[in-house]
Amino acid sequence: MGILKKTDGRLSSRREPITDTRLLLTVTIYIFFAMYIMSIFVWGGGFRRPQQLFDMLNNNASLIVVACGLTIVMITGGIDISVGGITALVAMTCAVHLDNGGTVWSALAISLGIGLAFGLVHATLIAYMEIQPFIVTLAGMFFARGMTTVVSVNPHTVENAQFLALKESAIQIPFLGHTANNGNLIPAKIEYGVIIALIVVAVVFILLRWARLGRNFYAVGGNNQSALMLGINVKRTKFFGYLISGLLSGIGGFVFLMHTGAGNAANATGAEMNAIACAIIGGTLLTGGVGSVIGTFFGVLTLTTIKSIVIASGLNEPWWQSITTGAMLCFFILLQSVILSGRGQKGSTEQIE
Repeated sequence: MGILKKTDGRLSSRREPITDTRLLLTVTIYIFFAMYIMSIFVWGGGFRRPQQLFDMLNNNASLIVVACGLTIVMITGGIDISVGGITALVAMTCAVHLDNGGTVWSALAISLGIGLAFGLVHATLIAYMEIQPFIVTLAGMFFARGMTTVVSVNPHTVENAQFLALKESAIQIPFLGHTANNGNLIPAKIEYGVIIALIVVAVVFILLRWARLGRNFYAVGGNNQSALMLGINVKRTKFFGYLISGLLSGIGGFVFLMHTGAGNAANATGAEMNAIACAIIGGTLLTGGVGSVIGTFFGVLTLTTIKSIVIASGLNEPWWQSITTGAMLCFFILLQSVILSGRGQKGSTEQIE
């Protein structure tokens, strides 16, 4: 929206320059829709059914939750590579707990407790003891993976009736369904884990957009010294960033269990790398100060679309997905570098219409 300004007796409309965060978000959204529309016309098949998009959300609800927490940490200029290990530990612990007389609510409390415990330790060591985030969270990842094996060496499938009822339930949308070969209508389904993920995205979006803490995240990630001069408590801001990341990793672990229904020491392997990739594809910079949780959400969809395209192309070997993920990540990093360097050369002057 333009701003009216009087210049030489005339009113001119001055438009505020688009921020780096909004620009990179816009690029991500355009690329996702371009890829998905291309997939519909080129490969057709499942891409033409709304359930394909819903399945992308169903299969990656936990990744969305975890990536939201990682986005906050990356905006502050940090990193957290423990999120996959925490997810696996939460899933295994809750699975064992549920089959030993636990309830869904007590399992949820355990997942929140584990996430907060890891987040508290990481936040204290990084924010107040000023230990490198990579080292602290790397130790957290190893510890979480080891504890997952301690809880149970073997895979553990949940047989709790209350939990299975929750796992098997889903929101059905008949008018977005498709007709099977036998003529029966199969309604589109959205799992409740997706609803949890969307709520997390909305809450984090509000936090980053309108809350003082959210603005502090951007300020600290942009420049620590400038943030201090503005009166921002940098250590406390980083503390809350890692605490929230740990909490969301705990929630992500519970959502992961809701989708898979089993705990396994190999659960969420590579989730931390996928979460970082989704955040970067969504426009979050590793240098901090720039990022959007909406962009991360579309980053998850973009990365999943790429993997679906690889499978639709007949390249079913797992290494092809890794290759395309790496290539796409490099493409987005290069694209961001070109865009931001171009804006830097032009400066931050406003456009006057």
